[in-house]
Order: sequence, then C-alpha cells, then structure tokens
Amino acid sequence: MNFTLRQLGIFLAVARHENVSRAAQDLNLSQSAASAALQTLEQNYGMSLFERHGNKLNLNAVGRSLRKEAETLYAHCQQFDQILKQHGDLGHLKVGASFTIGNYLVVRYLADYLAHYPKADVDLTTANTPEIVNKVLNYEVDIGMIEREVHHRDLELIPWMEDELIVFCSPDHPFASKGTLGNRDIRSARWILREPNSGARHTFDHAMADLLPEIDIYREFQHNEAIKSAVETGLGIGCLSRLVLQSDFRSGNLVPLKLSRRDMTRRFYFALPRKRHNKAALDYWLEVCRAPKATASANS
Repeated sequence: MNFTLRQLGIFLAVARHENVSRAAQDLNLSQSAASAALQTLEQNYGMSLFERHGNKLNLNAVGRSLRKEAETLYAHCQQFDQILKQHGDLGHLKVGASFTIGNYLVVRYLADYLAHYPKADVDLTTANTPEIVNKVLNYEVDIGMIEREVHHRDLELIPWMEDELIVFCSPDHPFASKGTLGNRDIRSARWILREPNSGARHTFDHAMADLLPEIDIYREFQHNEAIKSAVETGLGIGCLSRLVLQSDFRSGNLVPLKLSRRDMTRRFYFALPRKRHNKAALDYWLEVCRAPKATASANS
C-alpha cells in the first residue's frame, strides 16, 4: 500500500476546498506539509489527481473517479478510530494480584470502579508475587498488585498500603493461652506457612532470620485457606496477613498470637511496566485503590 491515511485525508480536503492552503487550515497543517503529502501521493502512483490553475486545484478525471472510493475508505477508517477510542473508554482492565490482595482487597474496589465504568470487563488473575511480576513484565496484565518490593529494570513499583502478618493458632492449641511467644516457643512450634518466594513468606523469613535454621516448617501451602484449615485442625501454628484472619479472630475459630520484638509489618505495591501506554482506566483504578475510604476499610 503506497498511501497513508494522512495523505488520503489531505487529498479529500483539497478536493473539497479546491485549494491547498484552505485544506491545510482545515486539517491544522502547514501549507508546505499538505503540499508535500499530496505530491508524494501522486508520485507514489505516477499520476496526477488535480488540474492546477494557479492556486486553484480541480479534480481531473482520475481524481473524480477515485474521490467516492476515497471518501468511503476514509469514513470507515474514522469509524474504526472511534470504535477503538470507545473501547478504551469502556474501562476494560486486566488486573494481576497476589493471592491475599486478590481474594481480600480487589473485590472491595470493584463497586466504585464499575460505578465509573459500568460496561467495563475487569479480568482478575491471582497468583503469588513472582508470578504476578512476570505477568506484568510480559504485558499479560495492565497492573500488578503485589505483597513485597521487587527490583527489575523494566518494572515500576508504586508504594501502596501497609499490612501486617499475624501469627495464630487454634483455640485448643497450648499457645492459645500464652498470648505472646518467645524464641523458645518459636523454635518448639510446628509452622504451617505460605510457599517460598510468596510475599507473606518473604516477610516471615526476614522477621525470623536469626531463628530460621531452627524453625520447624511442618507444611507449606500456596493458598491462605489451606493454611487456616490446617491450623484450625491443630496441625501447627500459622502466619498470614491480618486481612486474611480478621473474620476468624472475630468468630473465635482462630486465636492471634504476639511475638516478642519481631517486626511483621510490610508494604503492598502496585507493579507496572516502565514502558506502557497511557490508559485512563488504569489511572482511575489506582485512584480508587488509593482512596482514603478504601485504605481505611482494608486496614480495619
């Protein structure tokens, strides 16, 4: 194809105005740019489309025969352009979230987002933090929501909100009446934890670094609910986000435990590819997630 959509638009504008200068004004172009584009179009096909009389240009026989087809083609291209813009305005979004965020936070933001984009399709993918980061880097999702800091030259991290891991046990566990665990308790316990490389496990390992070689990691699960079920049946004690455990603490199914001088706080992040197209829907999703109402609800 030896013509561009811009050249096609200039051809039609000159045909309509019979003058390059007025056509250029109509298209917000300089006269020289419009003249050059029209000349290139004619040279590419080795034919003239206009009869030139001073500053006035009239379509010749070839130009007249092509004008209707050009108008139809240009109209279809403009229609396609509008469809693409409207598709973007619908707010369709692909969100990748680590398990804790995807299962306990994302659903809290959907109502506000869909109130703004009622026709949007929000495609949510949940996985552990390294998997979500890979999906962001491969452009499989528009945004990642992850549970720890990850460094990569092609990744932009935006700090989001704070979270805290809580150690817990079943009401029948011997530790339930202790309240606070010391180093001896930590060493003697059987631990039910998230898998290595997950955000929760990363925070746990960092907080327990000095005792890690002595800790009995009895079972590892990828899903939070499996860990809660194992702890509830008495297999050991666990450590998960406060977000995951709030309702269980209120119902009494699980009991929170404190640790002496162990920092279990962490920060959640938005992960985005450094090279990306501007997207209004993505900006609005970030706005909804960072709204004080949403953050306060998440930390309650």
